[in-house]
Amino acid sequence: MRKIEFTATEKDNGVTIKDYLKAFGVSSALLTKLRQTENGVTVNGTFARTIDTLKCGDKLCILIENRGHMPSPAKMDVEICFEDEDIIALDKPPFMPVHESRNHIGDTLSNFVAFHLDEDTAFRAVFRLDRDTSGLVLVAKHALAAAKLAGNIDKDYYALVSGRLENSGTVDAPIARCGDSIIKRKVSGDGERAVTHYEVVKTVGDNTLVRCKLETGRTHQIRVHMAHIGHPLVGDSLYGGDCSVINRQALHCKDIYFKHPVSGKKMHITCDFPSDIRL
Repeated sequence: MRKIEFTATEKDNGVTIKDYLKAFGVSSALLTKLRQTENGVTVNGTFARTIDTLKCGDKLCILIENRGHMPSPAKMDVEICFEDEDIIALDKPPFMPVHESRNHIGDTLSNFVAFHLDEDTAFRAVFRLDRDTSGLVLVAKHALAAAKLAGNIDKDYYALVSGRLENSGTVDAPIARCGDSIIKRKVSGDGERAVTHYEVVKTVGDNTLVRCKLETGRTHQIRVHMAHIGHPLVGDSLYGGDCSVINRQALHCKDIYFKHPVSGKKMHITCDFPSDIRL
């Protein structure tokens, strides 16, 4: 149960609790759950209806239940980069899926989170990474945090690409499925708009480390776009990368930036490069 407290100011005089909470980011569905929870909404320690109005100095409190299905717990070696009552940021190792699937039961990031939190709650990854991509994954501990963070996170991906790139740039090229494949993608005029900004960081032997920022979030976007301009990711066998140095695509989500879903504080979380991306 997450308890969140607010103090009404002069500008909140006469504002209904419902409108106050909606302005904060509480959804209609969560408002309904709050109404159904004992002492889900209180003002100055007393039960309150969401149609009641606030006055300056009122102490509004909401209780968010976070019950839900969590996969079976499993102890694994995963670094926690940040954690508080609302979120947890983890450095996902390569070759670890985020969610369970038919072929991956008990060996995913969700299983580790179940072990770490040790409570009957839902697993809410705010975004996901491909199984072989390493780096930061942000998990919300309750529905309010998940709703406020969705689509509001900036990420810096680092990719080691084949060949020497001299200049930074942008790839604006639509991406579509490749034939009947459910996995592979390609640049195609009939695809969905996809935009990747890349910045040259440094040359690493015959390859180049680039920092990528995404305007869109298409499947395999960085991998497809870099291959499209003739510089596939090192280790990316699906899109023509050199696999002699690393046995997975050399792609790492190193930094994430966002506003904290409860405090509103600007957050920047970072993690190190994994050992298999040798720089």
